[in-house]
This record gives sequence, C-alpha cells and structure tokens, in this order.
Amino acid sequence: MKALVLGAGLMGRAIVYDLARSTCVQEVMVADLDRSLAEEVAKRYGNDRTSAEYVDVRDHERVVALMKGFDVVVSAVPLQHNEDLTRAAIEAKTNLCDLGGSDEIVARQRALQEDARRAGITIVPNCGLAPGMANVVALHGLKRFDSVSELRIRVGGLPENPRPPLNYQLVFAVEGLIKEYTGKAKVLRDGKIQYLDALTEIEAIDFPRPFGTLEAFLTSGGASLLPEILQGRVQTLDYKTIRYPGHAEKIRTLLELGFGSAEPISIGGHLTTARELFGELLKRRLTFNDKDVVLVRVLLHGIRSGREAAAFACTTSSWCA
Repeated sequence: MKALVLGAGLMGRAIVYDLARSTCVQEVMVADLDRSLAEEVAKRYGNDRTSAEYVDVRDHERVVALMKGFDVVVSAVPLQHNEDLTRAAIEAKTNLCDLGGSDEIVARQRALQEDARRAGITIVPNCGLAPGMANVVALHGLKRFDSVSELRIRVGGLPENPRPPLNYQLVFAVEGLIKEYTGKAKVLRDGKIQYLDALTEIEAIDFPRPFGTLEAFLTSGGASLLPEILQGRVQTLDYKTIRYPGHAEKIRTLLELGFGSAEPISIGGHLTTARELFGELLKRRLTFNDKDVVLVRVLLHGIRSGREAAAFACTTSSWCA
C-alpha cells in the first residue's frame, strides 16, 4: 500500500512515524505547504521508503493529481479543508481519512456518500483520538452489555510537565482547539439530543499518579455521531475534555473578553479577527515540543447478563516529538 500524509505538523509527523513502520505500507509521502518541514519530517520520522513533497491543499487540481498516485490519503491539515479534500479524493478515486473535529464539516462530507460510492472509494472522517479512537472504544464496550443507560467519554492530551499559566501545550492544530472550546457540545440527556455550551459542566476526575485530580468539561466535536447512532439505546451520553485543574475557567475568561470572535477588527490599520489573534498567541505561547501524554476513560453503566453493571476502559500513552 502507498500512503500520502497531508500536513507535516504535530499530528502529521506522528502519522508518518506509524505508517513508515507498518508492514503493509510500501511507500509513504508527506506533503506540506512548507517543503523544508516536510523533508525534515520524512527524514526524522520516516525511513528509506519515505519521501517529501510540496503541496498547497487549497490548489484543488494539484491535490487531485498528487492523490492519484496513492492508495490512501491521510489528512492532518486543519479541519476546515476536509470537505474540499473529500471532493478531491472522490475525483482522484483515492481512499481518504481525516482527523475530523467538526460536526458541521462531517455532515457536508456525509452528503457526498453516493459520489464516493460511485468512485469506488472509502472516505472515513473523524479518525483522530476523539473523535476517533475513543468512539471506537466506546462502541466496543457497548457490545459487552445487554443494554446501556449511561456512556461517558473522557479524553485529554496533556503535557507531562505542565507550564503555567494554562498548563497545556499544543498537540494539534490551534484552529481545532479553538473550535472545541467555542462550539456546542452534542450530548444525550434523558434520551434526547441536546446542544450545550463548551467549557461547562466541569467535573473532577482522578487518575493514578503522577496525574492525580484533573478536570473534565464539555467541548464540541468529540462525541461525533454517537448521539445520533445511540439515540433510543442510551439515555445519557456525553464527551468531555480532560485538562489540568483551572484550565477551563481561564479559557472561558479569555473567550468572554472576545478572543473567540470571528468579527473583523482593525489593529494599527491591519484587518484581522480576535480569533486569529488568539490562535497566533496560543501557537507562540503553547508550542513547547515537550513530552505529552494521552488520558482516556470510557465509562459505561447498564445491564449485563441480566444484572446491573458498570465497566470502564482507562488508558494512558505518551509521545515525544
């Protein structure tokens, strides 16, 4: 299999690392707007079967031409490009998966299902950590119960050694992070789909040392399609992001000051938005390249073998770029 990775950033390099070591992958190419970065990632995280290329994912014709040489494309570029990349993959007749994160964009991708079927390809959005792996774990756990009344998913990517003031470092595109914090969280409450504000319903959550007591709060996108899929089968379902204590309140304060606004503002004669400024500041202040860890907890409560039961999956992993 030949694989193309679009994006040589924080997620792209991890994907290149795994694909280059997969026995079923004969060739890996990483393509990025920054050719030198793509070459660095190919050299550092790949092997002798890994190459680098320049691409601007906004150039539809160029992207289609590049995709045609591969069996599968993995998009690790900011989520706003995923719909256009889906259209490009259909035109190129190449399988595609992306890291997702936006319910609105995924809905538009799903509208292209018949086009993908006619092209004979598979498009799988939301293949990240959450949405992605955590959702698969949740559904796997669901199969072990006769019925489930409650499903709670808690996921966080955290720096192993937190630095103030936010005790966080960027591990994926800043646009996706801001989307998580400013969008609506889709949940099931009493069996009905509801949309709740992100950064709310803060709860304490305990993990083994060295983490101890952390916090978890609602964010958008992580549940993906689970509320629709499980409506009628599960009464309570929610997804929350895990952070070090105090993070949510600090971010909420910044957003209340207007840093999440997409309205144009003029600063010194230059037109921008507070959201763009916020994103740039986060990139400058939260890019440490320190070792990070992933915490995942999936809790299910329901009936198993005719008896009331609860079960949870809990995992940690680490990655150092």
